[in-house]
Amino acid sequence: MNRRPPLRRLSMALMFGTAVSASAAINTAAIVSSTVSADCLEYRVVGICFWLRCTSFGCDIETSTKVRHYVPDAVVSSYANTGMNPWTDVADYGSPTVTAQAGNDGTTNHVAENNMTKFKEADVIGHPGGAAFSKFASSSGYICNGATTAYVPYLLSTLDTIAWRYGIPESVYPEALTPGKREVGSFGDQWGNIYPRSGFLDQADDYKMAAVVAQRAGDITTRDGQVHVYWPMLADEDDGYWPAGELLEGDASTGKWQELTPTLSQTCAVFPNTNQLTQAIDGGYAWALWRPYSCCERKGQTFLGSVDFQ
Repeated sequence: MNRRPPLRRLSMALMFGTAVSASAAINTAAIVSSTVSADCLEYRVVGICFWLRCTSFGCDIETSTKVRHYVPDAVVSSYANTGMNPWTDVADYGSPTVTAQAGNDGTTNHVAENNMTKFKEADVIGHPGGAAFSKFASSSGYICNGATTAYVPYLLSTLDTIAWRYGIPESVYPEALTPGKREVGSFGDQWGNIYPRSGFLDQADDYKMAAVVAQRAGDITTRDGQVHVYWPMLADEDDGYWPAGELLEGDASTGKWQELTPTLSQTCAVFPNTNQLTQAIDGGYAWALWRPYSCCERKGQTFLGSVDFQ
């Protein structure tokens, strides 16, 4: 039998656009190490803050530097079967429930097949790399706190059955019924629609489908008052502290994604990102969601305001 060497098979796969597959499992140690990324951090000095500092000898106006950078708030996993989160240390979070059993696609057990209607579970869990990130980011200067707590689940789709498996009530929202509204990608590279924010999507490419589901999960958890079972990843604005707001697809100023598995990337991007389309052999994907925060060091009792350079 004539068999091509593995390297030749790989080169031909790349040449003809065939998706390369990889194992999806990742552990906490690898996720923590991924926080050392200057590209994702994107640390900048953006302005000056003014404070009124008073003592028994009088009051003075003090200044501090206003900085802006991204924080890895959460690990967002998108996977084919209930209980099979590729982040192995928290896979039990998404175990089957009475109302959420199994998963996968419609025709076979082979997730790489071009089966148009696909289904993914999704988990949004507080990023475990806070200490490592703080140590890395503090070398640039003063740093801002994120909005999440490590390992806390902000969304588990197995607990969001009505919305996630049946699309109720979002299937009749204007965003779900209007073509071209709230979509990932554009004409010629359309990955999928944000609404309804459920686990189903008509998309032949498994990676693209998983990315859209991750975007949906991020969309839900960065907003208040959504008709889902979740906990919002939002912090309150305070003197000298401006937290991240609502995530919007394709807009890096609201958040960006770092692929954790099936390939571990040291850069961040928004979807659609055609540089990373590796298919997971078991249908499991995970990204770190980095969100922008601005802050300045407190230098007095009263915050007077800030001035941005741009």
